[in-house]
Amino acid sequence: MIETERVLEALSGVRDPELDQSITELGFITGVEVEGGSVSVRLRLPTYFCAANFAYLMAFDAKSAILAVPGVHEARVVLDDHFASEEINEGIGGDKEFQEAFAGQTKGGLDDLRWLFRRKGFMSRQERLLRTLLNDGSIAPDIVSVRLRDLPRSPEIDLYLERRRELGFDVSPGAPFVVDLEGRPIPAETIEEQRRFARLVGVSIEANAGLCRGLLAARYGLPDPEEVATG
Repeated sequence: MIETERVLEALSGVRDPELDQSITELGFITGVEVEGGSVSVRLRLPTYFCAANFAYLMAFDAKSAILAVPGVHEARVVLDDHFASEEINEGIGGDKEFQEAFAGQTKGGLDDLRWLFRRKGFMSRQERLLRTLLNDGSIAPDIVSVRLRDLPRSPEIDLYLERRRELGFDVSPGAPFVVDLEGRPIPAETIEEQRRFARLVGVSIEANAGLCRGLLAARYGLPDPEEVATG
């Protein structure tokens, strides 16, 4: 028997492409129904006008994640309350790529979008982690010399290494910790410039995440996420 918890666990690996956070953590999943080997999931987003390619990517990845659960032979993902719900639900139900569902409206596919935002999320995550490790003295101030073997073990480090693997970057113990968006070591003379850019990206992602949670709460009458966090 397929348990709802197994389905939710699989869905926790699906991320909002811009925020680099799980769709379950963000509250985007509203229902899971299991009947034999068939699973149906309902998905919602913070705004009615969320970009169609973002919405399609999350629904597409959600269906793929469900089908990867042992015992599941059929998966249905339904996106509610979105301006392109009809097109997206029809496309996902028919196992179409985004370009097929929205013919003539896009030049890039889902893989291009996924790759773009994985790199963007990686840059932000690397900078946040670097600041934390420098502030608590876990690594030497000479950033360029720090290798992956020098990093302390923690869930956050493990997640960072997972993001590196997804992008095909070197995760061997002797690999440099701080790398650019191609996985290459950053020269000492440009590292501060790279960090400033990464901080700007990170601020944008964090602001968008807060906005999304607030909009989702307001749209569906949920508790304010900030009040819950501090309450």
